[in-house]
Amino acid sequence: MNLARRIDLMVQLGEHLSKKDEYLDALMHRTHYNNQWFTIENQRLALNTLVSSFLKRDKIENWLNRYTIQEPISPKKVGIIMAGNIPLVGFHDLLSTFLSGHYAIMKLSDKDQYILPYFVKLLSGWDAEAKDYFQFVQHIKDFDAVIATGSNNSARYFEAYFGKFPNIIRKNRNGVAVLTGKESREELFQLGEDIFKYFGLGCRNVAKLYLPKGYEFKPLMEELHKYNSIVLNNKYKNNFDYNYSLYVLNKVPIINNGCIMLVEDTSFQSRISALHYEFYESKAEVEEQLQVHKEDIQCIIAKEESVDLPSFSFGEAQKPKLWDYADGVDTIEFLTSLN
Repeated sequence: MNLARRIDLMVQLGEHLSKKDEYLDALMHRTHYNNQWFTIENQRLALNTLVSSFLKRDKIENWLNRYTIQEPISPKKVGIIMAGNIPLVGFHDLLSTFLSGHYAIMKLSDKDQYILPYFVKLLSGWDAEAKDYFQFVQHIKDFDAVIATGSNNSARYFEAYFGKFPNIIRKNRNGVAVLTGKESREELFQLGEDIFKYFGLGCRNVAKLYLPKGYEFKPLMEELHKYNSIVLNNKYKNNFDYNYSLYVLNKVPIINNGCIMLVEDTSFQSRISALHYEFYESKAEVEEQLQVHKEDIQCIIAKEESVDLPSFSFGEAQKPKLWDYADGVDTIEFLTSLN
């Protein structure tokens, strides 16, 4: 199957997903039953992102035109270990592997195991040759290269087991936001999208704020309070109550608005329902911190003039383009190097 045909199939998948599909709806309900974090609303959000940002012909062609993609004389078997922190988070690896002309051997997360096989079933139904490009397994074996996504702890095991093969091994990263205190109310509200979407479980979600010394918290907390319906989700509310109790018992100072807690902490990983913050004195200082800790940061949310580093506008953290690669590692470049 040539590249043009593979692109056609992915565009067809996008067109199909933009329409009503009762079987897909049933799979989303099954996924939610299996994993209460994956609400129907969040699964639809992930699907809509795939349709609008990943599976349009112009977007795919604009992305791939950056590379020289030659048809592999001998397609490689690429083992893909997928994360399960947010819905369909492994789709980009599947898409990249398929468009590169290699075979994807996929281990799904137990948290998100029903919808991607359905996508493959659709593709195989439209073109029987597509079936050869995808395989779902419980254990990755008989592979030529690996793309594995997990925690810092699991990454150590991945490196030990897969280190001798060509690989991309992703670890924990989080989004950060740099505020100046001059943001509008609307910008602070949009920042809430970067914090609360997918309950803050995505690697692109903002988990830490850099704030100027003397920052006035009231406008921020008032705008974030507009997302207070999030506490209607039992899992989020249980985490909020548990973490609030921990902070109180340990006498940790917090700023609390009933749906998010702000804690002064230098760590880039915050608890569910909590957000870390750290003060800075100058633009140069915060830029230095971002550079020093770039291995911990997935993306930066800020106004253009706030930092002279690649960043996303408020509300854009969970709207990556096809070339916004996880951990900054170019997946297509890696896959084409296997040819």
